[in-house]
Amino acid sequence: MYCLICGAFSFSHICKKCKKEFLKPSLYKRVIENDFEVYSFYKYSAVKNLILTKHKFVGYFIYRILAQESFRKFGKEFKFINKTYSFACDDHAKNGYSHTAILNKYLKSTYITPVHSALRAKNKINYSGKSLQFRQNNPRNFTYKYHSNIDAIIIDDIITTGSTIKEAKKILEENGVNVLFALTLADARE
Repeated sequence: MYCLICGAFSFSHICKKCKKEFLKPSLYKRVIENDFEVYSFYKYSAVKNLILTKHKFVGYFIYRILAQESFRKFGKEFKFINKTYSFACDDHAKNGYSHTAILNKYLKSTYITPVHSALRAKNKINYSGKSLQFRQNNPRNFTYKYHSNIDAIIIDDIITTGSTIKEAKKILEENGVNVLFALTLADARE
């Protein structure tokens, strides 16, 4: 097979050289609503073509590579006084897999326990390319099914307007969860 970034022959969808040169994560911080922090590993423009693979089967392999390069490394370095749980925004499987569940899975570490199928959207509308007004008029309507009185991290693939993360935070807090911050693969703000 060939590397999706440079086109060189590779045993992986992305070669070792490109992983090292192009997928070295940085930590970008965005503050939304009431000083809530959202951290991202990449600028959207730098990984846009890789992120858009989520709509195809190859996205499963690409998201695993991206998660290994970013979320796994973050999880290993993260330390906190309490056990922390991570919840992916709507990890319902589409195209045979859930891209947010993959990201969440790779956070597993001494201090972080990923929880699956606990934060689900009742509204399955696609937000891709939609305006803030559209997103506000069509909320995700999240449901939460897990414990209260815990510390948590919200996981999503992209932050654009922040509306999905705000809505997820709200439902978690309404259910007695202390949300520490959100973690995304990419920040679409340029």
